[in-house]
Amino acid sequence: MTSDLIHEGISFDEQPLGFSTRAIHLGNGTDAETGAIRRPITLANAYELPYDASTLNWSSSDLNLYARNGHPNQRYLERKIANLEDAEDAVVLASGVAALSATFTTVLSRGDHAIFSDTTYIAAYRLLNEILPNKYGIETSIVDTSDADKVKRAIRPNTRLIHIETPANPTLKVSDIARISRIGHEANPDILISVDNTFNTPYNVQPIRLGADIAIESLTKYINGHGDALGGSIATSKKLTDEIRFTAQVNYGGVISPFNAWLINRGSVTLPLRMRQHNESGLRIANHLCRHPKVRFVAYPGLTSHPGHEIARSQLAHADSGYSGVMSFGLHTDHDGYNRFIAALNIVTSAVSLGHDESLIVFLGEDDERQFLYPKEFHHGFVRFAVGLEDADDLIRDLDQALSVI
Repeated sequence: MTSDLIHEGISFDEQPLGFSTRAIHLGNGTDAETGAIRRPITLANAYELPYDASTLNWSSSDLNLYARNGHPNQRYLERKIANLEDAEDAVVLASGVAALSATFTTVLSRGDHAIFSDTTYIAAYRLLNEILPNKYGIETSIVDTSDADKVKRAIRPNTRLIHIETPANPTLKVSDIARISRIGHEANPDILISVDNTFNTPYNVQPIRLGADIAIESLTKYINGHGDALGGSIATSKKLTDEIRFTAQVNYGGVISPFNAWLINRGSVTLPLRMRQHNESGLRIANHLCRHPKVRFVAYPGLTSHPGHEIARSQLAHADSGYSGVMSFGLHTDHDGYNRFIAALNIVTSAVSLGHDESLIVFLGEDDERQFLYPKEFHHGFVRFAVGLEDADDLIRDLDQALSVI
């Protein structure tokens, strides 16, 4: 019978447990009531109170009081994420954007300064570039974090957060997590380094081991892996997760639903297997597209021609880690040519998101509001392609036949 130690990620002997073993067993356990070897979905929104409830802290997230305060399925998933990220603790919220906003609003106060990557997920960009400065008096600076020296020059006496997204969405720029973490901590030990690790997942890269303070994941993507649930996680110190739970979960109401937490926990058990396939197929398809005469450029960190390849390679967490399955590429065509290309695809679905079992593609045109921040090759339209788990040969044939129509 699987021991309770294994369900906590603790080895039964002197040898540490591998990533796959922990991904399967952490957050799982035998249900005490039925003997089921899978944790049940606990859908209750309220829990029985003790004899004298007057002494309770109604903002506590440590007790089963009310589902917004926290619930069993959330806590099972949090234990797994913390362990896989090599963090002291983790808090899981309703979406990746909830995790981003919870981090920013907990760490930053009026008068503080934050530095963030010049290419980030659109919600992070709007939060840091518009909402926090305009509504809350927080100063922010957009910096090309692929150049660590620019990060160093941007630090101010009131800097409290450096937020980097690597690889960046959708340009696939790579930032040096270890170097930026050293720069920030040497400038001021109170500066926190947060890393949006969604494209990599902890299977490929573990930011906290590289010196970052906070690892953020959109669990919706690769960690869930099935395109059927929303969630986001923040892995960091217990002190900070307690603050985030009090602020963003209990009082802002950003808690994840029990069903979504259960779905993500279920999906996460195959994360290592899926990531190996995404990594392998992504690299193979990126190399194929580089050789296609109708492809103008390919941005993918696994390519040796990518300007951030060496840094990306140095950050890999495991011998069989890789560069994920997301790439962007441009075509030798006009605006309608991109639409004809996507319409001609048979296997690949035109949809946002990434990390699903099925391949997804989205055309990002010439009028993106962040166009001025992108490298010049992105200025004439491009597509972001999230390689799924289909046979790479089938995907390559589908791409080739669709390219033939432009």
